[in-house]
Amino acid sequence: MPHKPLDCEAVCTVLKRRAFAALAVVFLSGLASLPAFVDHPIASGAQPGPRLGGTVSVLGVWGGSELESFLAMVGPFEQRTGTKVEFEGTRDINAVLTTRVRGGNPPDVAGLPGPGQLAEFARAGKLIPLNRTMDLQALNRQYAREWIDLATVGGQLYGVFIKAAVKGLIWYDPKAFHAAGYAVPRTWDEMVALSDHIAQQGRAPWCIGLESGAASGWPATDWIENIMLRTAGPVVYTRWYRHEIAWTTPAVRRAWALFGKIAGTPRYVYGGIQGELAMNFGESPFGLFTDPPGCYLHHQASFIQDFILKQYPALQPIVDVNFFMFPPIDPGVPATVEVAGDLFGMFRSTPQARALIAYLATPEAQTIWVKRGGALAPNRIVAPQDYPDPLMRQVAQILSAADRVRFDASDLMPQVVNSAFLSATLDYVQHPDRLDQILAKLEQVAAGVPKR
Repeated sequence: MPHKPLDCEAVCTVLKRRAFAALAVVFLSGLASLPAFVDHPIASGAQPGPRLGGTVSVLGVWGGSELESFLAMVGPFEQRTGTKVEFEGTRDINAVLTTRVRGGNPPDVAGLPGPGQLAEFARAGKLIPLNRTMDLQALNRQYAREWIDLATVGGQLYGVFIKAAVKGLIWYDPKAFHAAGYAVPRTWDEMVALSDHIAQQGRAPWCIGLESGAASGWPATDWIENIMLRTAGPVVYTRWYRHEIAWTTPAVRRAWALFGKIAGTPRYVYGGIQGELAMNFGESPFGLFTDPPGCYLHHQASFIQDFILKQYPALQPIVDVNFFMFPPIDPGVPATVEVAGDLFGMFRSTPQARALIAYLATPEAQTIWVKRGGALAPNRIVAPQDYPDPLMRQVAQILSAADRVRFDASDLMPQVVNSAFLSATLDYVQHPDRLDQILAKLEQVAAGVPKR
């Protein structure tokens, strides 16, 4: 991978227990407290020196508690360097970043939409390689190889992951759940049966929120991806996002249809279809914790715990809020964990930008966000005891113990396909009977993207 353009087949084939064994050691073993980032240099020139001053512009998707955590993360960097981090947030990161890059006015540093888009910017000569900015030997010691490979194009490192998440978690309120007489489903069929049982009682089994500004629909892609992993399996999943199989293939169509069984059934969803389309993803789990509950199940990645606890700070993890893994669907399909991560790249090579991106990769920086909740650290030096509660430590253990891992498929697709995928899910939720036309249109979009 480091010696050729981004080849996610190779990356995702090696994301197995062997690759994550080192992560398991870190997550499950107690490590000493971490010194300052200058004592763990990842950038050449990251040793103590004169204060830089000036500013560094950062474009990212975060708002609310996520932005608060990022600003806390860069606080020590600003204090030591005298450099002000000027953050601009937008949920329409694809369009805003592409427009600014094309207009010759990119930010110094940006949170990239995903490895697929990173590769596009890198091949177009818009991103600055980080091989001379980062100490690659130190980076290899502190990161699992897979995180590095996902940010490598043509043998050059173009990005660093600064936080990660495990996807495919089903969240619930244990007290309300068990008080209603419900049991955690062990299979997809049991989960559908439970949904039907709850709906027959006149209650909404699911809270689903697909609204996210210009990125609306991405929570639906996570559903489809996790279903693909549990029906078609990880090999076909990889062929799908690489467009080695068509969107109209029966395996892909089936994943959409199973998603529609939940999200396209109005009585299964709190607020019905229109509520599902209008509800913001960050607010969508709140119905789990109202009295009486608005719903009993919510599918979302590990980061949603931070949204929940910010809204309901009195909740105790495991006691009042918990999750179970997305259940298996077809027997014999190997269990696979879907992951995602926030990936940063540098568009302007200034001293301030180089220093910031080096700092963001350090254990000190990532520990700050981890302690605040809602994030996993790609840097494997971050200690297990730095996770704020047993629930997040449990998520970290799931990642470290996984036999098979795949990165978020939509984030690995070309930008035009990614955008079409998001939009198509919204169309499908409203018009499940149009599935064949929707998939045919997606296939047309994907077929128009030149092969790399």
